[in-house]
Amino acid sequence: MPAALSTEPPAEPMPDETIALNRRARHDYAIEDTLEAGIVLSGTEIKSVRAHKVNIAEAYVRIERGEAWLIGAHIAEYAQGNRYNHVPNRTRKLLLHRDQISELLGLQSAKGLTVVPLKLYIRRGVAKLEVGIAKGRRPMTSAVRSPNGTCAASSSGSRSQPGGSSSRTGVHIVRRLW
Repeated sequence: MPAALSTEPPAEPMPDETIALNRRARHDYAIEDTLEAGIVLSGTEIKSVRAHKVNIAEAYVRIERGEAWLIGAHIAEYAQGNRYNHVPNRTRKLLLHRDQISELLGLQSAKGLTVVPLKLYIRRGVAKLEVGIAKGRRPMTSAVRSPNGTCAASSSGSRSQPGGSSSRTGVHIVRRLW
């Protein structure tokens, strides 16, 4: 006797659950490309990740000896963990293909690009990290530009400032920072 076939459509896979975003990276860097990397976690670490106890704002990725490492990510200790709980700021290994690691290494050394974590999420029960290949943006200066393109700064009277105004000649020297 044949089994009854179900006519309902197959269930859709669960959407990715975003755990942590690195908003600072998108602000401080111009992201040129992104990659998805797996991350090696211990048992108490994955439980803390599922509880959203993660901060990747100060983290960065370093390539050493042919392996990718996540440095500076904070995963809080698991509240119900015992004496075998993890260290919150330990260095964690990223899982990438060998050709992806060599590409990242080449971009870092040749073009001066950096690799920053952008998002930590869970896909089908596995923790994943979205890393971005980024170029640093130019820092903003404290000087104010005047309409004619020169730098406008105010003189502070008779006080002598290093590289600033000279009280003897009344000439104000402005260093261009760009």
